[in-house]
Amino acid sequence: MEHNHSTSSATKNTNLPFVIGIALNLAYVLLQIIVGLKVNSLSLLSDAGHNFLDVSGLAFSLLAFRLTKSKATERLTYGYKKSSILIALLNTVILLLSIGAIGYEALLRFRNPEPLDGVTVAWIALIGIFINGISAFLFFREKDKDINIRSAFLHLLSDAVISLGLVAGGIIIYYTHYYWVDSLLSTLICLVILWSTWNLLKSSLHLSLDGVPEDIDLNEISTMIGSMEGVESLHHVHVWAISTKENALTGHLVVAENLSVDRINIIRREIRERLLVLNISHATLEIETVNDQCSNEHCDSC
Repeated sequence: MEHNHSTSSATKNTNLPFVIGIALNLAYVLLQIIVGLKVNSLSLLSDAGHNFLDVSGLAFSLLAFRLTKSKATERLTYGYKKSSILIALLNTVILLLSIGAIGYEALLRFRNPEPLDGVTVAWIALIGIFINGISAFLFFREKDKDINIRSAFLHLLSDAVISLGLVAGGIIIYYTHYYWVDSLLSTLICLVILWSTWNLLKSSLHLSLDGVPEDIDLNEISTMIGSMEGVESLHHVHVWAISTKENALTGHLVVAENLSVDRINIIRREIRERLLVLNISHATLEIETVNDQCSNEHCDSC
């Protein structure tokens, strides 16, 4: 029986960018809510809701980094690593509910647009461009080293683009007094959030059901390992996500008859190295020979 429990080293100095990003964006959310209520801007309030959920996402990502280091117990043999996936699922559900509320309010305001100060909307959105731009820059150097960091970088960058749209909308409202533009902008923000959230919902739900992670190809794994010298086949393979950063695999490895113990150990090391390249850090392989391998119809009980 082969057990590979090596884990990827945590990205260094990631806590500080997350903490700074959370603090800056939380302050901006409070500013948007206060000003949005004062000038009666639904687009500012909807963007505040979007940014608040992004702040929650940053906080959850930071929490996920901490949880991936949690120690296993007798009752939780992988620690709390799976919670990072469950948190992502919860975050998307909350986000979808907020989109529904904002969308409903935007629909009402399309029928009865309310006056608002376009200049104030533009100035607040301009502040958002700088805050989101600075926050995104904090993650720029590390964005290719971890999926959570890359996700944070892209979210903050997209928030800066949305803020740019709000600046344009505020200017349009100021010069034209087309107050329905505010409802239009909030609707567009909802659609952007919905598009990104839908993919996140599918992904988090898929991983919560122990589905194969998107970057893993079972056929590629079976072919790669099956082509190794001394290996006959790999079957009854299961791959699932332990967390948003770590994947696990179980399978039955069929080796040729009369292989020495040294050769089997070499095969194990090679498989471990190849699986690590494919982002599978936990592997359990049951070793079988051609003559004693379980039949396909009984594999589930082996």
